[in-house]
Amino acid sequence: MAVWDKRILWAVMLVLTGALGQRVNYPDPVCGIKGSTVTLPCSFNTLKSVKIIRVVWCKNHEICQRETPSVYDSSSNNNNPRYRYLGDKKGNCTLQISDLQKEDNATFHFRMEANDPRASFTGQSGVRVTVDQMEIRSSRDDGEFKRGEEVTLNCTAAICSIHQLEVSWFRDGSALSESGPTLHLSYLTAMDSGNYTCGLKKNKRTLSVPYSLHVEADEEGGGLPLIAGLVVGVLLVLFAVVLVVCIINRMRAAGQDQTAVGWDRGQQHSDNIYSNILLPPAEQQGPSSCGGSQLRVQFTHKKQARPAEEAEEPIYSSVARTG
Repeated sequence: MAVWDKRILWAVMLVLTGALGQRVNYPDPVCGIKGSTVTLPCSFNTLKSVKIIRVVWCKNHEICQRETPSVYDSSSNNNNPRYRYLGDKKGNCTLQISDLQKEDNATFHFRMEANDPRASFTGQSGVRVTVDQMEIRSSRDDGEFKRGEEVTLNCTAAICSIHQLEVSWFRDGSALSESGPTLHLSYLTAMDSGNYTCGLKKNKRTLSVPYSLHVEADEEGGGLPLIAGLVVGVLLVLFAVVLVVCIINRMRAAGQDQTAVGWDRGQQHSDNIYSNILLPPAEQQGPSSCGGSQLRVQFTHKKQARPAEEAEEPIYSSVARTG
């Protein structure tokens, strides 16, 4: 009976406070992305003859009694910093929730307590908060692609609408230049492979679950063989140019050598007709140049190195005349 008496008392008090014009004005249901910040606009009316001494926000409880765990209590110094009271004790009861989490998926209620217990009041309707998660939907069922294909990635949420919100894209944690709820990738290459995430701009706490995209290399191994082939081709051209220059230089050198050889041969022929003329000593000569004198002319063959086929018979070794 005691329990029923207590409930009846609470019901009577609620009827009386409603009749006295006390009420809480909640916003429409709020949908927020996990990690984002949402604001619950709120206002209340109370009797002018009473003074509000305590305000409380709780969740999933219709009355927010003193024993009920609260997310904000003006009389407490241990409030969770994620819940910030933006109101006052005169008529504004706005609450802000930052870094929205799954446990915030609940109905929140506001309670005001006056110096006269009969004037204390809780808004029973409350405000419903829905927490959603960002996700990536692909134009393809799987994340396996071939080089040259294309794909469109859409950043969306299952329940909340994000069409009016700014969206950022990331690949392997690095921000991409593209923005907006849609990311289109055309002519895929191996460089496009990675884990893609999306989230609200300037708020990495709202990032979606990663979408893994993998681009298969072609049979030639992608762009690396093409680059290697170009390098080899350039080297072959340079080698051919160097080879041609070497051949031309050798031909010119060979022509100069032939000219020099011809000149040397002419010199050798002139050197082969030679020789020393030997006069007899003065004491062996007579008083008259004609009387019994002997003139000897001796030709000495110079020993020059030359080919065997060019060898000639020596031209007389000596000429003798006697008087």
